[in-house]
Amino acid sequence: MTEPQLEAGGDTAADGMMSTADSITSSESGQNKTDKVDLESNVELEEDARDFNLRQEDVVRQGLFQNEEDDSDSGTDYFNSDMAGTQLQRDECVGDASLPDTFQTNELLYYERFKAYQDYMLGDCRTSEVKAFTADYLEKVLEPCDWQAQWCTDVFDVLVEVVDVNYKELKAKVKLVVPLQCETRGCELTEAAMNTVLEATLHKVPLQELHVVFDESGDLDQTALALEHLRFFYKHIWRQWDEEEENDDFDYFVRCVEPRLRLFYDILEDRVPAGLVAEYYSLLARCSQKFREFSSLRNGISSDSESELDNVSMVEGLRMYEQMEALKRKLRIIENPLLRYVLGYKVNSGQQSCRAKGPRVSGGRMVHVVSVSTTVSQLQSLIADKLGPEFSGEEFEVQFHSEPLLAVSACYEGDVVIVLPGHYNVSSSISIPDSISVEGFGLPDEVVIEKKNKGDSFVESTGADVKVSNIKFIQHDAIEGILCVRQGKLEMENCVLQCETTGVIVRTSAHLTMNMCDLYGSKGAGVEIYPGSVCSMVGNGIHHCKEGILIKDFADELDTMPKITMVNNVIHNNEGYGVILVRPSDAVPGEVAQEDTPTDEQLDIEEGNEDMKGEGTMQVGVDVQLIVVDDCSVKEPVSYSSCYVVPPEFTEGNDAIKRELVATSAKKQRRRKSRLKELGVTQADDNLLSQEMFVSIQDNQFRRNGMGSFGTFLY
Repeated sequence: MTEPQLEAGGDTAADGMMSTADSITSSESGQNKTDKVDLESNVELEEDARDFNLRQEDVVRQGLFQNEEDDSDSGTDYFNSDMAGTQLQRDECVGDASLPDTFQTNELLYYERFKAYQDYMLGDCRTSEVKAFTADYLEKVLEPCDWQAQWCTDVFDVLVEVVDVNYKELKAKVKLVVPLQCETRGCELTEAAMNTVLEATLHKVPLQELHVVFDESGDLDQTALALEHLRFFYKHIWRQWDEEEENDDFDYFVRCVEPRLRLFYDILEDRVPAGLVAEYYSLLARCSQKFREFSSLRNGISSDSESELDNVSMVEGLRMYEQMEALKRKLRIIENPLLRYVLGYKVNSGQQSCRAKGPRVSGGRMVHVVSVSTTVSQLQSLIADKLGPEFSGEEFEVQFHSEPLLAVSACYEGDVVIVLPGHYNVSSSISIPDSISVEGFGLPDEVVIEKKNKGDSFVESTGADVKVSNIKFIQHDAIEGILCVRQGKLEMENCVLQCETTGVIVRTSAHLTMNMCDLYGSKGAGVEIYPGSVCSMVGNGIHHCKEGILIKDFADELDTMPKITMVNNVIHNNEGYGVILVRPSDAVPGEVAQEDTPTDEQLDIEEGNEDMKGEGTMQVGVDVQLIVVDDCSVKEPVSYSSCYVVPPEFTEGNDAIKRELVATSAKKQRRRKSRLKELGVTQADDNLLSQEMFVSIQDNQFRRNGMGSFGTFLY
């Protein structure tokens, strides 16, 4: 469904215009020939002029919705002009049968709303021009009078007739249709009471609250769609604080409408994690409440008053303004598709994880064997190679399951899940809340677990000490990642991760150890590392993703940089960078604007720490304790370089990553120290001022990554 097209033929309207123009020209030539024009000729001339104006408005209205250059993919040809009658669906009234049906307009597609706002309603207007552009749009497409609609509120739905429209106020003057046709919720309304309500509003009601009564002729299709676009805009796009933006030079559609519209449909189509959706609406509610409080306080301050009470109110107003700006900034991050991807959200929200069961009351441990069917030889091999040598103690019992999800759900702390070779399909997420071990009995390509249904994540680990090995995971339609370590520690070894949407996510305070694994296919980053997490990756292959590894550094100074170990990984054939660091630009030091926040240069001078100047330096002051582990300071891992000579261009990214991580962490810690000084804290606990950053990055290879081995994204 696209923007409506009037049924009146363009040729007929054009002929009428030419005919009217000819008559006007003839009348004017007659006036030149004679100085005397009788009254009857004047009246006819005025009627012709009015008719010309009406026909001209019809042509403009047609042109507004005409499909330009017959481009069938333009999104503006709502209707086929060869078909008579309405092409909108009927929305049958539920409940009181006395109310007539309305048009079904609330199921429009993304591109239909996009085209309506971009091409017709808003165009390239600025924020201050939104209301004027909207009024102009409505004036062109709305029927001015003589149509019926349901006036829908939280309390009642009542049938009214529109007698006039005030486009600038976005209101319609209506009269009650008699006999009374209405549906109430929790109250009783009579015709007299409804007339009293209308008189109190001067018979004017908001256009957003009107739903056009269904009409098969098609004459009211444009009116119904225009009201739907208006209703959707003020419910889902417009914010109370938009018109107060100090910078009014930007294109409102590009900056606000498009990202908010895209987010609405991403949420509708389950493309955004449930936790992020909840946080967004929570932020929106808090920001709306804060704006109302701020507006009320501001309206109560006299502009020329110098009283102490007003001065206190102004200080409070500034504080509320800063809080509101911080909330607005968080909203913009979530609304922006790119920032939504690279920053995500910091709380451990999302799907509610299963609660850990703890150890069994009896004290025993269980070995859960997963297999749809098994041969005698496989069972003999399992007993000889696995069960006998490792689980022959009296505390172990054995249970058999047909699905991995059932086995994990039945686990208590200390249990072991052994998955025999086979291809297992699961329909929901696998949540691991207890400290257990899940291992495949065979090679990863022989033990395959595949998830096809939609969900926030595929495998979610919250256990204190979880081990996963020798399994291939295949992901489909997971929103948040093929594997998410929300909290606790996960050790993964010799696994294959075939992603489709997002890769491995290591949340704040979580710990991931990933050794000898193969990860590929992610449309986002292969591995996302959040602030405050611990991530150790040794001997992995990460390839054919949008980005190889994404390290997130939030603007909040309380967020510490992650502790990272990267040794002997091969990161290759990714679309973007092999490793990318996402951090705030120096111009935006915190989520709440701080006018007196010192710059990095000022901090360097105050500390006498001139060596820290310049990006990428490895020299740090004594108050910023960073531990950088170089090649000689780490245990000898199995190095690829011991097997063959690696060209230096494939390993040069190691030093660049190390320098940038150390420099970024140093800046953040100096800001934290400066903030503590402002608060009067001169001697703080060592753990508070010297959050150590452990960096061990060596012998990694970066090959054929689209944008290079390492990059920094500033927001």
